[in-house]
Amino acid sequence: MNDVRELLGRAVEGAGKPAFSAGAVYAKAARIRRRRRAAGSAAVLAVVAAGAFTLPRTGGDEDPARTSVASAGPSASPTDPTPDRAERLAALLPADVGEIEEVSLLALIKNATPDQARTTYLGPLDGQYAFRKDGGVGYLLLTLMDREALERRTGRPADPAEDLCARTGQEPARDDCVREVLPDGRTLTTWRDSMDYAGDDSVGWGPELVGRLAQPDGSQFLVRSSTGFEGSGTQGPLLSEPPLSRQQLKKLLTGPEVLPKG
Repeated sequence: MNDVRELLGRAVEGAGKPAFSAGAVYAKAARIRRRRRAAGSAAVLAVVAAGAFTLPRTGGDEDPARTSVASAGPSASPTDPTPDRAERLAALLPADVGEIEEVSLLALIKNATPDQARTTYLGPLDGQYAFRKDGGVGYLLLTLMDREALERRTGRPADPAEDLCARTGQEPARDDCVREVLPDGRTLTTWRDSMDYAGDDSVGWGPELVGRLAQPDGSQFLVRSSTGFEGSGTQGPLLSEPPLSRQQLKKLLTGPEVLPKG
């Protein structure tokens, strides 16, 4: 899983292929339970343990903070001058994405303590979020890494111009890979990942959309829009589709709200 390790272990609609359907996702349910175990979930949790996708402690010592809020739609604005991340994220998204809750995957899957799950984020909306809709639970994982941290993680110089879609013969396969050079010089690459990897572990991840927004200074936004997971710590069945589409990911990643002040 070179891409998983390279893009922090795992880090919009269209581009000629249909979105995931409920039938396609649940037809794979048996294989999800038998396969995709160690390579997928272990790599994700290794990244979480290293602080790439962990939840900063915002609550007390007794339990990781978890805040739930329904999406208020794109025109809404929080009344609290310092709303939490889930509320701020919900205000940027359509109401039909479902209820949004900030979570810690380490706490859910490995029963990590708040200290074990704590990290420091660069971006104001960086974090891990559960999306509840139609009885299912999917996840959005978002993080910003500066150039130095990225190079430490990958072990090689950061290349903002790298064409991820041109790389072949590596796992995970980048299905429906789309690379877009934006007018401001940033490069957005998004692709589908079936998360269908062989292995044996207590967690199996469902299909997802993965994104990387490479910035000219070498920093990167990394994002996963996952249909969810089955097994240890699951909060519910897989979603029929990733919680955010390709276009919704693009709008979120390229908006000013995800950038640190200054």
